[in-house]
Amino acid sequence: MPHHDSLTADCASCFGLCCVALTFTRSADFAMDKAAGDPCPNLEPAFGCGIHDRLRDKGFSGCTVYDCFGAGQKVSQLTFAGRDWRSEPAGAKQMFAALPVMRQLHELLWYLTEARSLDVTRELHAELDTVLADVEGLTTSDPDTLLALDVAGQRARVDVLLQATSKLVRAEVRGKKKDRRGADLMGAKLAGADLRGANLRGAYLIAADLRRADLRQADLIGADLRDADVRGADLTASLFLTQSQVNAARGDSTTRLTGRLSRPAHW
Repeated sequence: MPHHDSLTADCASCFGLCCVALTFTRSADFAMDKAAGDPCPNLEPAFGCGIHDRLRDKGFSGCTVYDCFGAGQKVSQLTFAGRDWRSEPAGAKQMFAALPVMRQLHELLWYLTEARSLDVTRELHAELDTVLADVEGLTTSDPDTLLALDVAGQRARVDVLLQATSKLVRAEVRGKKKDRRGADLMGAKLAGADLRGANLRGAYLIAADLRRADLRQADLIGADLRDADVRGADLTASLFLTQSQVNAARGDSTTRLTGRLSRPAHW
């Protein structure tokens, strides 16, 4: 079974794929437009970022939010066996196309690994083990097989287990739980709110005030936390929370996080 450490970005083992494969649109997140396949001008010859410690100051906050779940190093070191797109430009297009596919598979592994680690999901462990092994096997596919994958089908298969996990986890919280799945909570005033066991799957929490909110056992899969104020919030047992969501929020030293997530440097 994969560990969350293996699903964490290791930029030193990647060929700067996100700096080339992804599209930048001039906005509050990016200081320039960049087409997919064009290297970012800040990308150095050795695949490092020339302004890594100044990304936000230079208008590239989007780069500090993005997380590949370890897909970048997997594509670089396993799928393409250490062959980089600069030394073998003929394979560049295929390599760039493989990144978003691998990222989605690694995201599924992140959620499945979390679900499997929970005692409350014991009745699902056998099925979780099977699906985990299947998805992990797909990540070792050759480039052609990887690009031909039915990723939507895989997501649908995994989501059945993730929803079952969510139901079991949230049932552990006593009392009536809030069901705000997909809700528009942009700018909502939720400071100090008791959101334990809430269903917040896909909720729009952009710029919401979540200071000191209790989000333990809340299902946050797909929730949009951009600019959400989570200072003092308890996220220690939030379900399916990712590094990218944490990076997009506004927290500080009083925000409580689970051990598998890192406190962003810009908090």
